[in-house]
Amino acid sequence: MGEAYRVYDQGRGYFVILTVHQACQAKGMGVDFFSRAAYVEILLANLRYDQTNKGLQIYAWVVMSNHCHFIISVTDGDLSDLIHYFKKLTLKALMQAFGSNVHESRREWLMQLLKKVGKSWFWVSGWMVVTI
Repeated sequence: MGEAYRVYDQGRGYFVILTVHQACQAKGMGVDFFSRAAYVEILLANLRYDQTNKGLQIYAWVVMSNHCHFIISVTDGDLSDLIHYFKKLTLKALMQAFGSNVHESRREWLMQLLKKVGKSWFWVSGWMVVTI
């Protein structure tokens, strides 16, 4: 069974699930943030950066409309820290993309959903991890 925030052995592989907070919040329906290729590319660009610069090993991944699945490990550093910073940097890049995309028909609605008490809120707190 998975436990949030727990990485016991940095050298092992983990099945990780990252979920968009608003996945089940908008009137009982999931918000499909990753239905646009440009937003998926931002997520993937950050993954590639972590592969090249942070020792992230990616064995498999899938990006769904409101969550992501990864089978990953890390060769250097701490996987928990890497995921924390990945989520933070991805949020910043996505917020900028949502706000500046004049072709995004849902821009105002998305920006409103991403606010909680004056702060940006995109990802569910924590993440699900299962040792493989």
